[in-house]
Amino acid sequence: MTAPAKQEPLLKPDEATDHIRGPASARVTLLEYGDFECPSCLQAYVALKVMLPHFGSQVRFVFRHFPLREAHPHAELAAEAAEAAGAQGKFWPMYELLFTHQQHLKEKQLLDYAGQVGLDMPSYQNAMSDHVYLQRVQEHLLGGHHLGLRSTPAFYVNGVLTDVSFGLQHLHEAIEKALAGS
Repeated sequence: MTAPAKQEPLLKPDEATDHIRGPASARVTLLEYGDFECPSCLQAYVALKVMLPHFGSQVRFVFRHFPLREAHPHAELAAEAAEAAGAQGKFWPMYELLFTHQQHLKEKQLLDYAGQVGLDMPSYQNAMSDHVYLQRVQEHLLGGHHLGLRSTPAFYVNGVLTDVSFGLQHLHEAIEKALAGS
């Protein structure tokens, strides 16, 4: 009898540091390493807005940062802004704004988005000027590098990397397959 494969600890959601939607009891955990300035991540964001409600409470969604700084110069600061919003319980509203305004992720625009989601502005500004959340963003990035990631979006369905380079239909199919238990 063969032992089940040991899951990479990095692929286990961490309630303390991850941003999670959906119940812990969900049969499928969908983990994304994403970049707010990446056009492919924007396509994934749009697809997930349809896909996640389709699967409902059967899927738990986890988002981690993987800013590709060389290609997307504003992605890391946007990730910090999302973390600063998360510290005030507003990660998901900021996540929505960052993706829907992907072409406008400069510092002044991030400040505007912080106001739009109702953040305590002095706290937000202090966190951003001191780069309080840069370490968390870099920890996500290092975790992705440890997993061998080089591009975004990168999706794991129940710990299995799912190739979406030929379309997000593959992600939908991988979730259905995981739900079917095959």
